[in-house]
Parts: sequence; C-alpha cells; structure tokens
Amino acid sequence: MNEKLLHKSINCQLCVIGGGLSGTFAAIAAARRGVRVVLIQDRPMLGGNASSEIRMWVRGAKGKYDRESGLISELEERNIHGNPTSVHSLFDAILYGMVRAEPNITLLLNTSCLDAAMDGNKIKSVTAWQLTTYTVFHVTAGIFADCTGDSVLAPLTGAEYRKGREAREEFGESLAQEKEDPYTMGLSIILAARETDHPVKFIPPDFASVYPGDDSFSSVKDGEEYVLPRAHNIKELSDNLWWVELGGHGDSLVDSELVRDKLIANIYGVWDHIKNQQDHGMENWELDWVGFLPGKRESRRYVGKYIVTEQDILSGGHFEDEIAYGGWPLDDHNPYGMELSGENDHASVVIPVPEAYGLPYRALVSKNIENLMFAGRNISVTHVALSSTRVMATCALLGQAVGTAAAVAFQYGCSPEGVLEHIAEVQKNLMEDGVFLPHFKRSVSAQTLRGGKELPAVLFNGVERKRTDEDENGIWQEIGDSLTFTFPQNEEIGTLRLQFDPDQTRNSISTHRKLRIYAMKLHTTLDQEPVRIAGTIVKKFTVYADGTPVYTAEDNFLSLVKIPLNCIAKEIRIEWQATHGAEKVHLFSADFLEG
Repeated sequence: MNEKLLHKSINCQLCVIGGGLSGTFAAIAAARRGVRVVLIQDRPMLGGNASSEIRMWVRGAKGKYDRESGLISELEERNIHGNPTSVHSLFDAILYGMVRAEPNITLLLNTSCLDAAMDGNKIKSVTAWQLTTYTVFHVTAGIFADCTGDSVLAPLTGAEYRKGREAREEFGESLAQEKEDPYTMGLSIILAARETDHPVKFIPPDFASVYPGDDSFSSVKDGEEYVLPRAHNIKELSDNLWWVELGGHGDSLVDSELVRDKLIANIYGVWDHIKNQQDHGMENWELDWVGFLPGKRESRRYVGKYIVTEQDILSGGHFEDEIAYGGWPLDDHNPYGMELSGENDHASVVIPVPEAYGLPYRALVSKNIENLMFAGRNISVTHVALSSTRVMATCALLGQAVGTAAAVAFQYGCSPEGVLEHIAEVQKNLMEDGVFLPHFKRSVSAQTLRGGKELPAVLFNGVERKRTDEDENGIWQEIGDSLTFTFPQNEEIGTLRLQFDPDQTRNSISTHRKLRIYAMKLHTTLDQEPVRIAGTIVKKFTVYADGTPVYTAEDNFLSLVKIPLNCIAKEIRIEWQATHGAEKVHLFSADFLEG
C-alpha cells in the first residue's frame, strides 16, 4: 500500500499562530466577536510558558491596583473555581475548555507552521504540519497574527524584525548597552517539589551538574542597582529557580536543543544541591516534576509601526492608540545566565517602573507586511523595553487586543493599519470586555443613563477598580438589597453587564503571598490550602424585569458577567442574595450594552 501525506485546506478570516496566552486570547477575543479563527499551536496543549510543560508563574504589573483584567482575569477565576488545588494539567484543561467553547475557533494542536505564500506584501496562506496525524494544513486567511514569541513568520514572509540588544545611542536609552550585540535573555527549565511526612532519598542522574556549596550560585548587589540573587529557598515556596538560565549569549533559537541539554543537567544538579549538599532542611522533600521544554524569554522581535522604548515605559506610555498596558519592572537578565557567577555577577538587574504604562496598537502591526499582526514577547519593542513587556499577563492583554482589533478590521473591511481610524471602537470593545486601560475611561450607553438616573453617578464613572487607597469607585450594598433601573417607558433590553469587585487585595483568595499574585503554585507543602473564589464576587443574584424573574445566578464565580436579557421592560431590578464570603456587595458598574 502506497499512501501519500494527507493535505487539507482551511479558509478563515484570522489565522493565529502560537497558542500561548497571547495567541489563545487573540483567538478567543476575535471568535467571541464573530470572527472565524484558526489557531495553530505546535505543542499538545495551550498556555505556552504557563502550561504544564513549562510551569512559569503568570506575572504582570506590580502596582497595587494595576492587576490585569479581561480574559486573563476570566482564566484565573475559572481556574480557581475548577482547580482550587492548582493541578497543572487541570490548568491546561480549563484554558483548552475556553477555546473549545468557541464554535468560531478551529484548533490545530501539535501543528507547526513551516511556510508562507505571499501576494506582494500580503500573506496569502501558511503551511503547517501536524505531527500526530501526518497531515499538511494549508490555511488561507485575511489577517495573520504571529503569537509564537519567536516570530516564526518573520523569515517566511520578509517581515522586518530585530534580534539582540540595541546600542545606547540608537534610541537614547540609558539602560541600553554601549554597543549593540546579538545577545538576548536566556531560557530556563524549572522543577516542582513536594513535601512528604518521611525522609526521601535522591540519587542524581550521572549527567547532573555538581554544585557543592551555596557559593556556586553567588550573586551580590552592585552599587545602587537592585540585583536579584540566585535564591533556592523553595521550602518557603518563594522561589521557582527562574535563574537556572542559559543560552542568551548564543542563538536562543538555533541553539535551543543544546541549551536544553545543559539546562537539564543544571536543574538536576540544583536539586541535588538542595537535597544533598549542605543543610537546607529538605530531608522530607521529593522531586515531583522537572521540565524538559525550556521557557524562553527573548528571540526575534518584529518591527511595527512604532517601536516602544525605555522612555515610553518610564514616562507612563501615554498613547492615543493605547490598547494594553504593562507594569512589570525593567527586568534585564544576564545573557550568560548561570555560566557566570562571582563577585561581579548578577542574575538580573531590576529597575521598577513608576506607574502602569500604556502600550500602543501600532506596536502590534507589522511595518512592512500589510496583513500581519503580532502579540506576546515578539511585539515591536527594544530589548530594554522587552525586559518589562515580556511577562505573561502583559502578553495576555496584547493578545486580547490583537483579537479585538482584528474583529474591528473585518467589521470595517480594512487592513490592520486601517484599524487606527477606528481605534476608539477597539478601546471601547476592550473595556466592555473587562480590559482596564490606565489612561482611558469606559463610557456607558445612553440607555443605562436613562434607567439609572436615580442611582449613584459613581456607578457610571467609567473606572471599574480602585486606583488609590483613598478612592472608592463603585457602590456598596447589603446582601438582600437591590439595584433598580427605571426607564421612562418600556424599552428593549439587550445585555446587562455587571462588574463585581474581583478583590484586588487578594486577601480572600489565599493566605500565601505567592498565590495572591496569581493563583498558580509550583511546589507543594503538607499544609498547603486550596485557593478560594474571591469573597467579593457575588455568588447568587436574581434579575427581575417588571417584577418577573428573568435570570438567576446560583453559583457565579466570575467578576465580569454579561447577561443577555432580550426582553421589553420598564424596570430592571437586580437582587443580591449571596457573595463568596464578603459581608457586602461591592459593585463597580452595572449597565446595558449597546446593540
């Protein structure tokens, strides 16, 4: 029998390549707005660096009231609800379930993009190989979004890109190198450990590196710069061994298999050191998991319509086309990683940013390929700017922005660059879907204002979170109270939108500091408690139209709720019946969506 490879053709509107958080959220955001999407992911699961294959913690803006919202918030709330003990495979399943719930998404897992066909400066189609089915896919689309992190479409399409560190004089960045070089931040492999109630022996594999003393990982403060040490205090769950890092001084793409081999030897050597060298109090701990797929921080960066620089980040990033934001420090890792240690060495130099900074839509649109967009760590930024924008919660916002902008492009029949003429609509849609934009306020519909004229104006001020310790956006109500909209006459009521307080303090979610940042764990202690749904989220409520119940939530766990009422009424009343633990209901906004 002489079989040939199976070829399949798929036509869609948006083709997203890369299924990390940025690519997955780009696909979901577009699909929920009616766009037909193909999502190509070269791994067996979604999530990228956050998946069970790599297990990096999601991190984002450091500001007290700057926590990311939108799809990344929905994912965490779904994960807390369905996975309170933070099982990594369940995290994969919950993200996968969000994609599977969207009928407009065709998901191709285990599929690598190999080639692209061009029509002038436009991408006509891409060719991808699915290793599990031995099938070649040819995907034709109107817009392509590269969310791979490695900018896989750049060498296939001729899209302009950068790699390495810019010279200080090119953009006037004070934190840049004196001379440009090809170096990047490196790759990391981490491990997970579990505490038991009995001594556990560890015999390192023959290939493991040897680290006899803590001075093997020495790192010191350098002048006034804050330098992170190579800590390995996993007993307190405070360290994920991110500094087991290599490959930045070579080619983070071409050398990745060789780097992986070194990292595996090093991570096993670090565990051998923790268990068997000196006294770390880890006798009862066992190795639970070691990654074999390195997490990558940096490779190719596209050149877009705008290149974000250090100055943009440190000045707050005030852009008219703001579609996302960041707030992680400028966190520049040593390209040599573990291969340097000693008195003058540092693992990473960290410069805090003064405030959450805006990121422009133009940094997500290719400079020279008409229908190419991108989101994630490969957006149009300098190396210095990348040291802040690369973290996953920021990338998640960028992905949601790309998907939302693509939907607007198809709505108006324009190119990604043409979306700039409709950027206000992109911003409106993002904020409607729960995304916080630091320099913009959300507007509510005229219908909302008609019906809510007797309600406190702060409910409609367009700011759906606290911004300082002093301000009090939204309203507080007792359990059993109601919120009532009364219209001058009967009106067609479409979708009711409620934004509850997701508990930005995180106190009601966990007693552990790390789990409060983002509800993901790596190591497991005997006394570890499950995470909890934010106490401030309203669990049970009923919506009445002219006194008749038209919707009841019995076990709501989402902070942003959209309810299609689709009725005609003169009065809409929402009665609060239970929270997930808070004594009062804290509601940031309640309104009716247009259309």
